[in-house]
Amino acid sequence: MTLDLVFYTNPMSRGQIARWMLEEVGEIYETILLDYGTSMKAADYRAINPMGKVPAIVHEGRVVTECAAICAYLADAFPAAGLAPPVDQRHDYYRWLFFAAGPVEAAVTNKALGFVVPEGRERTAGYGSFDDTIDALESAVAGDGWICGDQFTAADVYVGSQIDWGLMFKSIPTRPAFEAYAARLRARPAYQRQKEIDGALIAEMQKQG
Repeated sequence: MTLDLVFYTNPMSRGQIARWMLEEVGEIYETILLDYGTSMKAADYRAINPMGKVPAIVHEGRVVTECAAICAYLADAFPAAGLAPPVDQRHDYYRWLFFAAGPVEAAVTNKALGFVVPEGRERTAGYGSFDDTIDALESAVAGDGWICGDQFTAADVYVGSQIDWGLMFKSIPTRPAFEAYAARLRARPAYQRQKEIDGALIAEMQKQG
């Protein structure tokens, strides 16, 4: 029987972000694993995500793709989990969620690919420069709390994933604020469950060759 919440992923992908969010939500969900270049590009999955990429979720027939959108959607769809601030207190929530999905993603990806914004063309790039983007990101996670103060939210799942991965893969510079924030994230039970689940799936895939 298909569940009301279906998760399409590959454990070696950004699907890890969506799984972490699903684990934070705490609802039962069905996982469908897809392979790069085969089932991920098949017509039936492209009907769900025309990009042929993961992750995607289907909740009660509604399709959501893109990690930031999945995180925000799940927070709203399952309010009992407490993963979104009250509507009138969502300024930092929206600000940094979209900042990570836009400027941070673009700046980090471009740098990893060796693309440098030509001098004087910073306004054209949108994010300005890599250093400016990282400085702004640091300001979002400085201190001892979360992005929205004392409340852990979906913004921490998405922004935190960017920082956590960036530190591991050296695509984001090591700074005390980033290290401290990542340590708080890694202590969360849902984060640890996600790593255990996807780690086991990766190990099984590697064993199968």
